Amino acid sequence: MHAITYDAPRSLEQALALLRQNGPAARVFCGGTDIIIQMRAGVRRPEHLIDAKGIPELRKLSFDAKKGLCLGAAVSCIEIFESALMRQHYPGLTEAAHLIGSLQIQARASVGGNLCNGSPAADSTPALIALGAVARIASARGERKVPVDQFVTAPGRTVLEPDELLVEVHVPAPVNHSADAYLRFIPRNEMDIAVVGVGAAVTLEGERCVAARIGLGAVAPTPLLADAASKALVGSKLDARAIERAAELAVSASSPIDDMRGTAEFRRHLVGVLTRRAVGLAVERARAC
Repeated sequence: MHAITYDAPRSLEQALALLRQNGPAARVFCGGTDIIIQMRAGVRRPEHLIDAKGIPELRKLSFDAKKGLCLGAAVSCIEIFESALMRQHYPGLTEAAHLIGSLQIQARASVGGNLCNGSPAADSTPALIALGAVARIASARGERKVPVDQFVTAPGRTVLEPDELLVEVHVPAPVNHSADAYLRFIPRNEMDIAVVGVGAAVTLEGERCVAARIGLGAVAPTPLLADAASKALVGSKLDARAIERAAELAVSASSPIDDMRGTAEFRRHLVGVLTRRAVGLAVERARAC
């Protein structure tokens, strides 16, 4: 790898000042599980690395029954998986975090880093999209908020400007009889990249669905919200026919490609299968809570 300058700021203000000074030559990282590999491969060549693990604001993991979840960008995946609050209130997002690499990788990797890497096949991003998560972004110029379904703009690219960093992701508080789920297909049992990933979240009133969101991964240039499929569930009793219709619309929303890990036809088939299963699991959980 080429020579780099490394900084480990201990405050958000210090990190933002470094970004302002170095601009496009700088790259923020949390665990380094993506950027180090990219640098070795020559895909990215930052001159300045800014380690965000020591910034308190980015290490925050808190839940309020009214305000929801504040998930700092540097909170590790293993911290999420080991959190009883996360498993109780956001089981789908917890499942997604626990699928990112091995346990050793999860001890370093973060959901925030997974999102900022901008991969179409990221596990946590469809789960966040299903939950209606919003990213809080900061720079020396101020702050702004961006829905996660609009955060990734192209493979490896996001809405972040060179002087900005992701501080946290906010997820709305779950209401009664609401739940989420995340499922993916991979060729082997672990440590692989999703061929297709589907996140689903539903809210029930009695037997009727009053809110639903479906997030898709690895089937388009960016992770996406299957909007028509989500809306098709609202107002239904979430029977087999309604779920099948949502699955068909999710397939229509996808635009997969052929590559070494699967054909476009196979991926479209998987979108339907995983949408049915993820929605069904979310419904099962919502009925139980």
